[in-house]
Amino acid sequence: MKRVAFHNLGCKVNSYELDIMRQKMEDFGYNSVPFEEEADVYVINTCTVTNIADRKSRQMIHKAKKRNPNAVVIAVGCYVETDPDRVGTDEAIDLAIGNNRKAQIAELLEEFLKGIDNEKKDARSESGGDIGSDGSGTSTEGSITDTVTGGERLRRRTLGGRTMSDLTHRPEYEDMQLEDPGHTRAYVKIQDGCNQFCTYCIIPYARGRIRSRRPGEILKEIRTLASKGIREVVLTGIHVSSYGLEWDAQTDAVRFDPHKSGAFLLDLMQQIRRIPGIERIRLSSLEPRIMTEEFVKGIAAMPEVCPHFHLSLQSGCNATLRRMNRHYTTEQFMEGIELLRRYYESPAITTDVIVGFPGESNAEFEETVSFLEKVNFYEMHVFKYSIRKGTAAVAMPIQIPEPVKGVRSDILLEMTQRQSKAFRAGFIGKREEILLEEKVQMPFGLCWKGHTKRYVEGYIPCEAAGTELREGQLAAGTFTSAADGTEGLFFVPDEGTNGES
Repeated sequence: MKRVAFHNLGCKVNSYELDIMRQKMEDFGYNSVPFEEEADVYVINTCTVTNIADRKSRQMIHKAKKRNPNAVVIAVGCYVETDPDRVGTDEAIDLAIGNNRKAQIAELLEEFLKGIDNEKKDARSESGGDIGSDGSGTSTEGSITDTVTGGERLRRRTLGGRTMSDLTHRPEYEDMQLEDPGHTRAYVKIQDGCNQFCTYCIIPYARGRIRSRRPGEILKEIRTLASKGIREVVLTGIHVSSYGLEWDAQTDAVRFDPHKSGAFLLDLMQQIRRIPGIERIRLSSLEPRIMTEEFVKGIAAMPEVCPHFHLSLQSGCNATLRRMNRHYTTEQFMEGIELLRRYYESPAITTDVIVGFPGESNAEFEETVSFLEKVNFYEMHVFKYSIRKGTAAVAMPIQIPEPVKGVRSDILLEMTQRQSKAFRAGFIGKREEILLEEKVQMPFGLCWKGHTKRYVEGYIPCEAAGTELREGQLAAGTFTSAADGTEGLFFVPDEGTNGES
C-alpha cells in the first residue's frame, strides 16, 4: 500500500480541508503516515496570509522533497493560488492544486501519475531502453523536463490548468463530506471566499469570491458526524458572516448585508440543533456587523449555541480602521458587544488585534489600548503587522519599525493575560459542563482536559476521577481553583452521576 504524509499550515478551514484530503486519499487505497516518515506522496496544505507563511510553505515543500526525492510532492491551497510564478519554477513541487479542487486530490494525483507513466513509456520507446524507471510508481520531473520553461512547468503541474479554478469570478462551492474528524469537536465548513478586501489581507485573492454551502449538504455531514458520537460542531469558513449572500445575487460584487446573512445563519442553526446528538453549536470568527439585535436575540434563544464569540476587531482606533478598510467603527463594534452582554450572562468574547499597521501613531495606539481595556475581552490574539506583497498596505507611507511593533505587542499581550485570567477566575465555584477531549500529561499529573461552552478550559486529575469518564462525554461539575502553569481551572465532576450530564 502506498504511503501518504500530510502537513497543514494556517487556519481552521485549512485543517478541515486537510481532513477531507486525508479521507479522500485513504479511500483511494493510500495509507496515512506521519509527515516525519518517508512516504510515496507528500501533501502540503499551504498558507499565504503573510510573507512568513509563504516562506514556511516553501520550507515544508522542500523538506518533503529532501526526505524522499522520489516522492510526489503536492502543494495545495493558498500559496499555489497567489504565487504561480514561484510554483512554476520550484523544482520541489510535482503537482499543484488550488483551493477549489482539494476534494479531487486523489483523482488529480492518479491523472498526474498516469501522465508520468506515459512519458516514461514514450521515452523508453524512443531510446529502446529502460529510462527513468525506479519501480516506485512515483516520480519527480527529473530529466524529462530539465529544459522546460517555468510557464510550461506550471501548466504541467496543474494538469493544463485543470487543478485550478478562476476564483476572481464566483465559482461553485466545492462540497466536501467529512465522515470522521478524529476529534471530539468537529469543524464543519459552511462557506468559502471573502469580498471585504481589507488593505492588509491577501485572502480574497487566495480564496476568491464568497460562496456558500447549501444547507442540505451541511446537515448531511453533521448527521454523519453525530451518528459517530460528535456532540459539538464548529461552523467555520473564510467569512462566515457572508453565508448565503450570493445565492440570489446577479453579480460577483456582493455587498455585505447583516440582516440577510444573519437570517440565513439563524435558519441553518435552527436546522442543525434538531439533529439528534448535537448538543453544542459553536460559531467561528464573525464579522462584527452581523451582531444586530435580531441576530443576537435569535442565537440567544437556542441553548445549543455556545456563548463564545470571536469578533475580529484589528484596531481600536477609527482612523486606523479606515486605513485597513474594515467597514465599521469602534462605536459600532461596541454596540455589538453590548448586545451580546445584554442577552447572555458573561459571554466569552475574543478578538484579533494588529499592532504597528502603517501610519499607526503613538496616539492611535493609545486609543486602541483604551478601547481594549473598555471592552475587556476574554482573549485577544495579538499580531504584529507583517508586510504582505500584493496588498494595498504595502505602499502605504509610515511603515512602523519592528522594535516599536514589539513594544506595542508586549503591552497588549500583558493586557490579554490579565483580562483572561480574571474572566476564568469568575467561574471558580460555579457549576459548569465540559466536553472531555483527551487525556493529557500535566505537571500536576495525568488529567482529562475539556472545555465549557464559553471555551474555559477544565482539568480533571485522572487519579481522582475514577474510570467512568470517557472521551467525547459531557461532564457536569464545579470549577474549584486555577490550574497553576496552565490557562485552565481544576474541575470536579458531580458525584453519583459518573460526571455525565
